[in-house]
Amino acid sequence: MNSAVDQTKEVSLPPLIVQLLDKLGLPYRTCEDRTDLDPARRVQAVLLDDAIGALLVLYPRDHLLDLPRLVELTGRQLAAVTPERLMRMLAKQDLKVLPGLPPLTSSPCLYEERLLQQPELLIDSGHPGLLVAMASQDFKQLLSKASAGHFAVPLSGIRPNLDRPDDDSAEITQAVQSFTARRIQKRLEETLEIPPLPHTAQKIIKLRVSPEASVDDITGVVETDPALAAQVVSWAASPYYRAPGKIRSVEDAIVRVLGFDLVINLALGLALGKTLSLPKDHPQQATPYWQQAIYTAAVIEGLNRAIPRTQRPEAGISYLAGLLHNFGYLVLAHVFPPHFSLICRHLEVNPHLDHSLIEQHLLGITREQIGAWLMRYWDMPDELSVALRFQHDPDYAGEHAGHANLVCLASHLLRNRGIGSGPYAEIPQGLFDRLGISREKADEVLNKVLDAEAALRALATQFQAQP
Repeated sequence: MNSAVDQTKEVSLPPLIVQLLDKLGLPYRTCEDRTDLDPARRVQAVLLDDAIGALLVLYPRDHLLDLPRLVELTGRQLAAVTPERLMRMLAKQDLKVLPGLPPLTSSPCLYEERLLQQPELLIDSGHPGLLVAMASQDFKQLLSKASAGHFAVPLSGIRPNLDRPDDDSAEITQAVQSFTARRIQKRLEETLEIPPLPHTAQKIIKLRVSPEASVDDITGVVETDPALAAQVVSWAASPYYRAPGKIRSVEDAIVRVLGFDLVINLALGLALGKTLSLPKDHPQQATPYWQQAIYTAAVIEGLNRAIPRTQRPEAGISYLAGLLHNFGYLVLAHVFPPHFSLICRHLEVNPHLDHSLIEQHLLGITREQIGAWLMRYWDMPDELSVALRFQHDPDYAGEHAGHANLVCLASHLLRNRGIGSGPYAEIPQGLFDRLGISREKADEVLNKVLDAEAALRALATQFQAQP
């Protein structure tokens, strides 16, 4: 059972891997990397380091690498090597992905004992999309100089609250009292040191619900906030909208380019987004906050137009949900500063996992729960809090499902193109069916947005620079 089994795929194996396995005389086969493969059989490899040096760590993909347990086991404060350093190391060996093969590196290796409980293991080959399959007894020969230990947590024991929004307040309160110094107050509203809703946002919300609101009204509100006014004008003048002629004023931006609905939701998203500062710490290779927000909103805007008119959710709310979909990220950083840094480090060493599993493991809540709660606390529209709360549930069919489904689809589409955090995941057909949009049309919308990537990045840079 070796490379002769599949000559086509053997050609795609990196020569270094073929040379190593043939030299060791280990039987193996190649197989395509698919999302339906059992994660318990998948070897997750991550390269960590500290002042002492590098350490290759191996564990099953149905587990979470727990850094505090690793500290207890090794006595070392290990963190993921920088992406730049890892890419340089892999490039020297003509590899694109870190293989879980200890003899390839000069670094010591530590592996999770549970890894060898499977009869066969699947290892990254060094080239994306292609795996090496090997009996665990044969793989064990590669671990002759490695150390074993228990440092990974089974995902089966980590259960984020995906469908009980009524429990959010109690769970957030418990997390705050357990992981911060504020343990006296019992009411969440008193415990969380959250800024009040900005005055500009309050005025915009009133305009959103007023049937008499006009362009003059929103122009007046925007012009009272110089930073917001500059942003609206810059947005309208950007290459993304290709406005004819020069944009000379906020009113010009609204009337000639953006329109009332887009501006009111853009302004509201900006006002809310600026209530909490961007965290100084963040996971390596993370998509910048405003870049992810703007891309998501732009994809949602295109998807909404592609949905049959009778099924379309309110475009303004969906766009706003896109801008604010990751708002809980800012809230977590604000409420749990030391633990937020630990979340960042765990995201780096667990790239195969969604952030919700890591946050649930470390805090007992997720960013979606706390972001949705804050929207409710600020009396934002119910559609918005639902969209934030259920944005990662492709099967959500409850109240205001259209908004949540749109954020879910946009996030998945972007994530599968490398924008945003989390692993690649197949998008269920049911999600497309509920929105009344085909996969082909969704891909067309995504491609159109990504074709304007340079313009969107420029807009994100402007957002990032605002105080």
